[in-house]
Amino acid sequence: MSILKTLRTAAVAAVLLGGVSGAALAADLTIGVRAGPLSVDPHFTAAGTHAEAIKHIYDSLVKSGNNLELEPGLATSWTPIDDSTWEFKLREGVKFHDGSDFTAEDVKFSIERIPNVTGPNPTTIYVRRVKSVEIVDPLTIRVKTDGPAPTLPNDFIRLFVVSHTAAADYSASADVASEGFNSGKAAIGTGPYKFVSWTPKEELVLESFDGYWGGKEPWDKVVRKEIPNDAARVAQLKAGQVDLIARVPASDIATLERDSSVNLVRENSVYLFNVSFDFRENTPQVTAKDGSALAANPFRDPRVREAFDLAIDRETITEIAMEGMGTAQSQLVTPNIFGYNPEIAVPTPDVAKAKALLADAGYPDGFKVVFSFTNDRLPGDKDVGTTIAQMLAAIGIEAEANALPGAVFFPANTRGDFSLTMSGWGTLTGEANYTLSSLVHTNEPEKKLGAFNVRGYSNPEMDKLIETAASEMDVAKRKKALQDANALVASDRPNLPIASIVTAWGMKNGLTITPRSDEDTLAMNIRPAK
Repeated sequence: MSILKTLRTAAVAAVLLGGVSGAALAADLTIGVRAGPLSVDPHFTAAGTHAEAIKHIYDSLVKSGNNLELEPGLATSWTPIDDSTWEFKLREGVKFHDGSDFTAEDVKFSIERIPNVTGPNPTTIYVRRVKSVEIVDPLTIRVKTDGPAPTLPNDFIRLFVVSHTAAADYSASADVASEGFNSGKAAIGTGPYKFVSWTPKEELVLESFDGYWGGKEPWDKVVRKEIPNDAARVAQLKAGQVDLIARVPASDIATLERDSSVNLVRENSVYLFNVSFDFRENTPQVTAKDGSALAANPFRDPRVREAFDLAIDRETITEIAMEGMGTAQSQLVTPNIFGYNPEIAVPTPDVAKAKALLADAGYPDGFKVVFSFTNDRLPGDKDVGTTIAQMLAAIGIEAEANALPGAVFFPANTRGDFSLTMSGWGTLTGEANYTLSSLVHTNEPEKKLGAFNVRGYSNPEMDKLIETAASEMDVAKRKKALQDANALVASDRPNLPIASIVTAWGMKNGLTITPRSDEDTLAMNIRPAK
């Protein structure tokens, strides 16, 4: 049932009941999203769309506010009691969906199960600093880290807590966990909504949890429908088949603005597109224009990387490819993120200089490369990737545009199949170390750093700055180290930041949404209009 029909029924009921406020009467809510969870296990993957859905069922230890500020969640406070120990005080009186009490045992269990059950895009990045967990009492835990860990509370915004009793038999491996969680047997959280059912790639059905510690939600039932096709998502909104849609495509903004039955809300996103170079000696998808092998991987030459940087006109990309729904960026993080460096300017395109740099590097006629990017993960990703390929042609680079679904792109990228890629990344913890330590630190599993650096980039100076920031408890010094690391990314160019997304939600009249900069579309932020 659509929200409007439900609210009309509620209005009639309010009159008949004589004095019962319409605000006290709940309704059903149907949301159209581009992508949904990959499992019902919150620890399976770090993908943003997965976490967005999971937040309805499970609470995290620390909450991320609408602008990514840290807020109390299942932990009411957190304090460093020495250089390698954080103490978290837990919220009293919290119940799981099965009526059992939330305690420190559930937090310890959740932290320790992650390495066993995580799948692709691993969630281990959120607990990588954890050495051990000590239960002080039922509402206090102490987390021992592998050294000073100033950003542990930021990491814990993605530490979703499961019931240690419900999940006990479903934590040995990702396959075992999927069996228990996807069936609902282990899908017991403390969040505002209870799990009802999940049909992969179709819909997640939830119902309100009356015992939620944060107060009852206005929606009795929430259905999150996966509608990856942008046009279909807009059509379902217009037809009243969904009440609200996420990620309104730029091409439909003007039309929906003229529709008196629809409201639009915009927000600057932390998600941005970036180009990534392969630094391995034998890169698989680069050749001379005649198809013959090159003597060396050209991307190992800083002049080539600078040439690519200068070939890309970011302002044109945001205006044309993103149809005004983007902002040119100079860094891998957006201006609202801790560690952003305000001194770094967006590069000015210069085709003549780019050609000269290629010639100086020994490629006066350019070369050929397969340029791979997603076509279904973020709004405009296919158009941005195609436009970049066209811009590279202006400096003599034959970039074969290879647009792929995220489900194909990410496993292939992890395998090392690509030489040149573009994808989206969002700094979801609100601080730059999350991004820099994942993307541009040397891949060192023993240090739990560089988890997403699968292309062989290694710079000792970069590693030192990132590791300094990861252990520096002084806020000003940590910020300086992160800003210096962002400056080094800008000069060494292992990645080329392109543009961040301006996202938009469309909804039927009678609804409001409080937008989030991480683009999460949460039923908890959607309310009947007053």
